[in-house]
Amino acid sequence: MTDNNLFSDLPQLEKYKKADFGKCPRVMCKSHPLLPMGQSDNPNVKAVKLYCAKCEDIYNPKSSRHSAIDGAYFGTSFHNIIFQVYPALIPTKSYDRYVPRIYGFRVHAPATLIRWQNCQRDEMRKRLRKLEIESGFKDEEEEVEPEDSEEDEEEEEEGDMDALENGEMEGGELNNQV
Repeated sequence: MTDNNLFSDLPQLEKYKKADFGKCPRVMCKSHPLLPMGQSDNPNVKAVKLYCAKCEDIYNPKSSRHSAIDGAYFGTSFHNIIFQVYPALIPTKSYDRYVPRIYGFRVHAPATLIRWQNCQRDEMRKRLRKLEIESGFKDEEEEVEPEDSEEDEEEEEEGDMDALENGEMEGGELNNQV
């Protein structure tokens, strides 16, 4: 069997070209056609999945008729064989990634990392509380906010400044001169 005979009569190649199996739901793939694939070569293990060659990811089929097909029908290597036989069908890899922006400005990468770390820490706290394990984390409620003491000091300084402007205080004492 030659390379040309292997897939020339298969309707799957034409279905791939027409995107009959579906299009990639990822925006950056720009509706690239999907190929069916199985996650197991053994029958009745998993239903068929759809493979995008551009982002190299696997998706669940939207159509109920696709989800009823056994993945072993296509096997784990169907899409790889097609691309070995027809290397011209291999798409260029998509290096475009979504960049989160706020009002046109990119979100600072360390800020994203910090948000992720905070989320992970909060989830860990919840799991530890559920298991009633002392976490060693300092809770937010127990923290003394230094802002409160600074505000009190600022209010005292403002009161002292008003007294100095009115001539009521001098050197920290009341001025009784008329």
